[in-house]
Amino acid sequence: MYKKLLLLFIILTLFSIPLLARQAPERQLVDQRKESYCDIMITVIGVDEPLPLEEYVVGVVAGEMPATFHEEALKAQVIAARTYAARNTDKGAKPIAKDVSAQVYRTEAERKERWGKSYKENEKKIRMAAEATKGDIIVHGEEIISAMFFSTSNGKTEAAQNFSGNPVEYLQSVESPGEEKVAPAVERQQQVTLTEWNRKLGLNWDANQFRELQLVRNQTGRVQKIVAGQYETSGRQVREKLHLASTDFNIAYDVNNQIVHITTVGYGHGVGMSQYGAEAFAQKGWTAEQIVTHYYTGTTIQKINLPEDECLKSP
Repeated sequence: MYKKLLLLFIILTLFSIPLLARQAPERQLVDQRKESYCDIMITVIGVDEPLPLEEYVVGVVAGEMPATFHEEALKAQVIAARTYAARNTDKGAKPIAKDVSAQVYRTEAERKERWGKSYKENEKKIRMAAEATKGDIIVHGEEIISAMFFSTSNGKTEAAQNFSGNPVEYLQSVESPGEEKVAPAVERQQQVTLTEWNRKLGLNWDANQFRELQLVRNQTGRVQKIVAGQYETSGRQVREKLHLASTDFNIAYDVNNQIVHITTVGYGHGVGMSQYGAEAFAQKGWTAEQIVTHYYTGTTIQKINLPEDECLKSP
């Protein structure tokens, strides 16, 4: 009797194995559908074909941040780049520029040329950062934020109100310590002739105006405006017209040689996430989420979404 039962069990087991094998792919397919992600298509001006958002952010991070950065800093940049694209293209409805007027995007061919022998390693690292944060964007309440970012701070980020005159609740000044330890240069020197100074700023100065010159700084240490007698202009205007690294600058005039010596601290407009600040925090053990929510005050990270009818149109 025992032998008959054992034989029956073996026969049933053998017949059930093909059935289980047929069922396994079906269960896997269901799981994949649950985890499926509706990708937005991004039209980049100057690029022939629209790109899936996740492919686009790989090219942006390659253009905007060194691939040698810590993985958590790269993830933070991916999230910021994805957020910037989602907001500025209205989730793919509008095209976006390929250069610094938006955010720099490098095609695969450009990445290969730029990185050479390091292409495979760098590409893999950035793609891993994108995959780890797939679909993540930054929101403030229900709003996709304007995820501004820049290279290097002077130890603090700039408030949006100081930069543009318009307050933005999530773009406040925050501390950004330790960048001098990771950035190749925080302080820079620049010289312009008096002739060049006058031409670029539309002035007719001599030594007298430089003696009267006052640099009025805001709470982040950046120059909010410069004043000399009846003349007044913003630090931002001076930076843009003279192509200075930042608005945290000092000016000294060499009377004998008629040379204007300018020292700047930091690089970029200073608003939002500092990229070298992100690297400094990542090296201290911060996660991408901690970095992002530090630089964008009062924000959270969530998955991007599209209305169901739009999602069905997405390839």
